[in-house]
Amino acid sequence: MMIEFSNYAVGKVVRKLRKERGLSQEIFSGLAGIARSHLSMIESGDKHANFETLWKIANAFKILPHELVKLIEEEIDNNN
Repeated sequence: MMIEFSNYAVGKVVRKLRKERGLSQEIFSGLAGIARSHLSMIESGDKHANFETLWKIANAFKILPHELVKLIEEEIDNNN
């Protein structure tokens, strides 16, 4: 089964996880080691997050990268 990649699904998952943890974009971007503006564009679906960035985001959430990818896959599935 092929799943079409979606910047919007990535952004929705990242924003949801960040808000569930009560973190601002400023704080979370610092934890992840990425620019706040970059995080903002990822969350809005306007910027593509490469694998290194997704890895950093997963580490900042204290989850494994494959767990973050699984959540993104589920978000894509839920919108199809």
